Order: sequence, then structure tokens, then C-alpha cells
Amino acid sequence: MLRRLLSAVGILLLVGLPVAVQAQSLPAPTGTPILEMSGNITNTVDGKVARFDMAALEAIGRKTVRTSTKWTEGQISFEGVLMRDLLKTVGASGTDIVAVALNDYKVKIPIADFEKFDVILAYRRDGRSMPVRDKGPLWIMYPFDDNPALKTDLYFARCAWQLKAIEVR
Repeated sequence: MLRRLLSAVGILLLVGLPVAVQAQSLPAPTGTPILEMSGNITNTVDGKVARFDMAALEAIGRKTVRTSTKWTEGQISFEGVLMRDLLKTVGASGTDIVAVALNDYKVKIPIADFEKFDVILAYRRDGRSMPVRDKGPLWIMYPFDDNPALKTDLYFARCAWQLKAIEVR
């Protein structure tokens, strides 16, 4: 009986069915790190945190969200990485993130938002990098114009700008 069970487990491993999530090492940034991720993540630079420079974020993927916000005039084109793709990259597991800005503003955001909506971590605004003095270099952005129900104080508060860190809980 035990021999059959061990054989079945071996077959599952051979055909590639997932048995357990394997931690992976991420490459260390070669440029200036602009984002640090910690918490419930399996893929890190040093076993504790994941650090990203601009090139590493751009390599994950690029999504454009064209939307208006309460902080800008007219529709703006924001470019960045989908939050759900960023979380996959670090092997995140949990129910929430805590986004932390350069001024230590913190906001808790349900990870479900990132599955339900195309929320991005924006690193460009109208094709240009965003300086710190203009809410950069990173800004969590919801697609407000795609879903008018998002235009509430609850979702506006989740749009942390000058983002420096994300903790997965």
C-alpha cells in the first residue's frame, strides 16, 4: 500500500502537477532600487525581501490605464505593471497588502482588488517617468474611468503615490 502511494506521488511529480510552491531567488537590482516588497512572499533577493529597480519592474510587463483622477485634470495615460503580475512575480500569498509611501503614508488594500480590476503600479504618466515632486516614482492607480463605481473615497485612498514599499499580509 505504501509503495503504491509513493509511486503515485512520484508520478505526480514527474508529470509536473504542483505539489508545493518552490521559492525562487530574484536577481538583485542593477540600478537604484525604487520598490521593496516583504511579508508573505516566496521569491526574494536575499531570503527576506524583493527589491526592484525600474528595469526590473518594466520587465514584468506593461499595462496602460487611461483614466481621470481627482488629483489630475482630464484623462491621463498611466503606464505600469499590473499589481496581480507583480504579486505573482514575488510569489505572494495573503489577503491584503500594505502600501507605504515615502512620507510613511500607509494604506491597506485587499489583494482581491487586483484580481477584480486592472490596478497598476504606474511608473509613467503620459509617457514620462514621474519625479517624486509629481507623485512618483511609483503610484498605485485604479482604472476609474473603466468602472465609475471606483470613484469613491475608499478607492481614491488606495492610490498611494510616491510608493516605496509593499508588505504582503
